[in-house]
Parts: sequence; structure tokens; C-alpha cells
Amino acid sequence: MKLTNHGAVSVYTISGSSTARPLPEWLARKRKRSLKNDIEYGSRIELLQDFEFEEASQCIRVSEDGDWVMSTGTYKPQIHTHYLPHLSLSYARHTTSLNTTFLLLSSDHSKSIHLQSDRSLEIHTPSGLFHTTRLPRYGRDLKYDRRAAEILVPAVGVNEDGYGEVYRLNLDLGRYMKAYEVDVGGDHFTSAGRGALQGGISTGAVNTAAVAEASHNLLAFGTSMGTVELCDPRARGRLARLEPATQADAIDGRAEITALEFDRTGLGLATGTSAGLIHLYDLRSPKPLLKKDQGFGYPIQTLTYLSSDTSSRAQATEPKILSADKRIIKIWDARNGSPWTSVEPAVDINCVAWCKDSGMLLTANEGRQQHSFFIPQLGPAPRWCSFLDNVVEEMAEDPNDPSAFTGQKAGEVYDNHKFLTLQQLDSLNLSHLIGTTSLLRPYMHGYFVAQRLYEEARLIADPYVWEEQRSKRIKEKIDSERESRIRGNKKVAVKVNKRLAEKIMEREEDAERRRAKRVLEKAEKNDMVDVAETDEQAMVKEPSGLLTDLRFAKLFQDPAYAIDETSKEFQMLNPSTKPTVGDHSIPERKLTAVEEEALDERHGSNLDTSSGSEDQLPVKSEGTGRISSSTYRKSGHRAQKAQPQVRVSSSKASHPVKDRSFGDRAERVKTTRPSSGAVVGKREITFAPERKAKGQRVKEVEQPARRKSEGRRSASGNVFRNM
Repeated sequence: MKLTNHGAVSVYTISGSSTARPLPEWLARKRKRSLKNDIEYGSRIELLQDFEFEEASQCIRVSEDGDWVMSTGTYKPQIHTHYLPHLSLSYARHTTSLNTTFLLLSSDHSKSIHLQSDRSLEIHTPSGLFHTTRLPRYGRDLKYDRRAAEILVPAVGVNEDGYGEVYRLNLDLGRYMKAYEVDVGGDHFTSAGRGALQGGISTGAVNTAAVAEASHNLLAFGTSMGTVELCDPRARGRLARLEPATQADAIDGRAEITALEFDRTGLGLATGTSAGLIHLYDLRSPKPLLKKDQGFGYPIQTLTYLSSDTSSRAQATEPKILSADKRIIKIWDARNGSPWTSVEPAVDINCVAWCKDSGMLLTANEGRQQHSFFIPQLGPAPRWCSFLDNVVEEMAEDPNDPSAFTGQKAGEVYDNHKFLTLQQLDSLNLSHLIGTTSLLRPYMHGYFVAQRLYEEARLIADPYVWEEQRSKRIKEKIDSERESRIRGNKKVAVKVNKRLAEKIMEREEDAERRRAKRVLEKAEKNDMVDVAETDEQAMVKEPSGLLTDLRFAKLFQDPAYAIDETSKEFQMLNPSTKPTVGDHSIPERKLTAVEEEALDERHGSNLDTSSGSEDQLPVKSEGTGRISSSTYRKSGHRAQKAQPQVRVSSSKASHPVKDRSFGDRAERVKTTRPSSGAVVGKREITFAPERKAKGQRVKEVEQPARRKSEGRRSASGNVFRNM
């Protein structure tokens, strides 16, 4: 696959030889080992399997459903049928004589009729040759009238009345009907063979025919005199005659009509002559509207209107005509004749077939390999080789590829275009450009429009679009700021010190909110240009966070730098932080049964203390436990180490506290006091500054024993609790 045309419209050669005479098979096999270093051979694409003939190909046709391609060639004379979805050869069949041309009678390959060079018509089916019939004279062309189910065969020579004939084979009745008579100038009586059945050497002939299937179904026949006769199959007579548009040459004589084609409307008729001239007619006028020279002087072999079967697509695309002689294929504008693109293969062309609604061209040509060309701007790749679109796009976007588009850089193929649908074109008042200019490139269900044209059209259609865009930008910034106020918990992707990373991220988000607030305040005062500049400045001035700083990367990756939240130093610096181990917090130790009972006793004593305040002594222990109290500072005590306390909070209902009388409490104190002389409980020792007297002992004050609660200080100064 290579780019063969570097003009404005690129043409890719998918398959086909680049030389007029390919190498013989035995020499190709001998050089096969050296071909592995050939770049062109290595980048080849075999689009269809065995898409070739031993010597040359004569004619090619594509079925209406687009799934089959049939071609004829030599030598030996044979027929090849390819199934396109499988990209393979379905079957090959040999014939007894060379093929002149053929037609596909059905929408697929199941029925075909072949005009052979031995004056015979062969009807083929997939199973083989179905029927053969002979013609009185040699045929030049083959057309099918679908409405009458008749095969039309323009022939050489004249009848007994001196008129040329177009034979009619009715497929419904299975016999020949009365032939159409066309004026061809009579027999050539000065040459050999005059007056015979086949006529003289230069006798008149009906060279080609055309049928307006999509419209009025008129028949057109081109003669060797350069005239075109129009016939109506309903009247079976001549309706009109178009005279030659050019005068006869003194040396070459009068140019013959070699190609005819009706357009979709049926009002336009294109004629091709043996001198390489193309004339476009309007059937309402006998004078040609346009004259086009192919350039090489060879007879025109193929004329095709490149119009889609879909009416919407046909209206959207510019009318183009494909004309081909044995040297070159040209595609040009049907309105003014300006050239659009051209393809000039290295071998002579015999026939060209266009895959409808696509950019694929298939040829039957001299030489072993048949050619296939792809023009992306003519249409997309057919559905059976849709991968060509991706291949062409990659080649077009590669600036280092010599086969890429000239003047294109990577990414510039569709960057400057905007895709619009038909509704959007109507809203921008651009629908009148459909089918009239190349500014709208049809693609799928819409069009590609140049970006500058789109912006100008949008500004004209809506003059206030700038103000709307400005207010829209401001609203988007305000909405984004509002959304940022409520943020979800962002997961920090760090291995260690996850809590520290989350804290740093929260600080960065707070700083970002403050910056966004300043930007919004400036946006309300300045224009959108200033807002954009402010955004850029804010992005530039934004410092890199601690999480993205490479200097502190190990702090969040290396386990050796993990912070021990259970250590004493961390607890002193972060007293409100709940320690964690890994990603889980350390659960609190539950109380034992003894501790819960002691806690219930304190709850009951607190209730008694609050009910009877007259029994309390001067509250000495309330102030001594708190460093911030005034009584502690007045007493002059030194700060003591805080004893650990166990606090239990529960959402469940509290247990009822038993109210005990004074006698029960006194009895309990007596029973819990040990009978031995050992001291149990907390002991308070005071040292007097005076000099001790002889025999004076230290005064000991014993307190009631408490079970596993020595670390707790008294919650009240009730005198009865010290008994």
C-alpha cells in the first residue's frame, strides 16, 4: 500500500503491480529470498486472494449488494468470482472463447450473462454454464433493460435496409424480439466484404448503449458516425438524435461514440468519443453543456456518474464523473469540468468498476495483477475492508512517513474541523452549502466543517454568544467552588504515615479553596481574558505539596520512617490523637467485674453526697486534684503525676444504684477491715518540721481498703468514706 498521488486529493494503491511486465513465476520464486529486504514488497497488502489472471483481465463488475466481484480475463479465458466479506476467491471457471463484456443480472453473482468474442451469449450460474445462444453478427456492448427483462446487444453491420441493429433477447419469453434499427450510415461499399452479412471493413456499427434505469427508462445508442439516438422501449422507435458536437477530422475522420452514461435524474447524458473527448448534454437541448478532453487521445472506455443511491447522500456530495481510457483514470467536477484527482497506473486499463458509496476503485487491466485504488476523500472504505480507514489515517498522521499527506503534521488531519449534524447546520444557517461546496465534508450522519467557518457562522447566528460564554465560565467556576466545600474522604496512596498524609492534604485543600476564592473575586470584576491569565498565574504560583516533594518521598514509603503513635513522646505532643497501629485504631480495654462494681459504688456515693451537703466536711480534695483550681495554688502543693483514670460511657440506660443506710455502710466498713494488725489501703504520712520528741512516733492515718482502685482519687470529701 502506497500513496500514488500527492496532490490535494490523495490516492492509495492497495494492490497492483508497479511495472508494466511483472516477473515470471520461476524468477519470482528465485528472488523470493532477497525480497524480504524489499520495503515495498514487505509493506504490500493482498486485499483479495488471487485477484489476478495469468496474462490480463478484460472486464470487472461489482454486484448491487456489494458482496461479490466478478471479473473475466485470459489466458486461458476464465471467470473469477470473489466473495468480498471473506476477501477470498469463491470460484474460477474457464470458457471456450474470450470474453468481450458481461453483466450481472441479479443483485448478487447468481445470474450473469457474457458476450463472447465468437458471437455467442452465455448465461452462467454458480453451478456452471446454464445456456448458450448465438448472435447473427458480432456484438460490441451489452445492456439489460430491467423493466422489459430484455438483453440489448449493439452489433456491427447493417440489415437489408441499411440500418444498424440492436438485438433484443427477451429473458421472459426466451427468444429474440424485433431489433432496434439505428442509422449508422450504411455499409462501407469500398472495402472488402461489402454487402455481406457482417459488412465491409469500415462498415457502420452501434458501438455502445445506455439505459436510464433510475428515471424515464429511455434507451441511448452511440454509433460509429458519432451520433446518439434516443429510443423509447414503449414506442420502439427513435425519439431524437444528437449530432456530433465536433466536426469530422480530415485525417482521422469522424469520432465514434465509445461510451454513454445517464445521470440519476435522467436529464443529463455523458458521451465519450474515440478521440478522447467527453461531452455533457441536457436532453432538453441539442447542444452540449460541457466539453472535457481526457488528454491522451485514446478512446474513452468507461464513464460513470459517482452518485450515491441514497438521495440524502447524493444531495450532500458534489456531482463528479469518472472517465477512463486505457492510460489514465480521471475524476472531475460535473458542473465546470475542473479536475479533482487522477490515477495513472503503469499498465493499460480495460475496465473500471466503482464500489458504490465508497472510495474504492477496482480495475481490469493488462498485466497479471488487477489494481485496486482507495480515495479517502471520495468516500469511506467499503464494509468488507473497513480496516483501510485506520491504515490510511495512521499513514496520514505520521510526519516521518514519506507516503503521508504532504504538508500535514501529526494530529492535523481532523484537528481543524468540527463535526456537525443536519440539525446543527440548520441552526447555524449552513444547510444551503450542502452539495454546493467542499467546505462541508460528508461523514456518517453529518459533516466535517472547517473550524474557522464554524466559529464565524456561530458568531453571526448568535451575536451574544461571547457574553453567554463568559457568564457560563464564571458559573462553572462558582459551581466547582461550591462542590469543593463538601468533599469526600480522599484515599491517600501512601504506604506509611497515612494519617500524616491526610492531614497535609487537608491543609493543601484549604489553601486551594482560598486561592479559588480570590480568583472568583477577580473574575467578577475583569473580563474572561483576565480570568484566564489569573488562572494561569495561580497554577504557576501554586507550590508543590509535601506529598509530591521528592525530598520527603521516603517519609511516606519507607517503613523505617513510620511514626509510632503509641510512644510516650507522640502522646505528649498530640494528646488528642487516638493512637493507631497500622490502619486500625487501638481498642480500649474493657472493665473487669470488680472495676464495674467499684464504679457503681462511686456513682451511689456521688448521689448521697449531692443529696446531703450538710454532712460534708470542708471540701479539701475537690480542689487538690485540679491544677487549674485556685485552692490548689493557695495550698502550695506541688504538682503530682496524674493518675490514670478509667471512664466508661455508654448509650444504654444506666444501672440502678442501691441506696444504702448509714448503718449498712458502717457495718460494711467493719467487716472489710482486716482483723490482723497489718495495714491495708492507702497510707498518708506527714512530716512536721519540728524536732521530734523522744519516743514520739509518726502519726499514721489509715484509710479503708479499696480493691484495685488505688490509682483513683476521691470524688468527694464525705467524712464517712474515710471510716
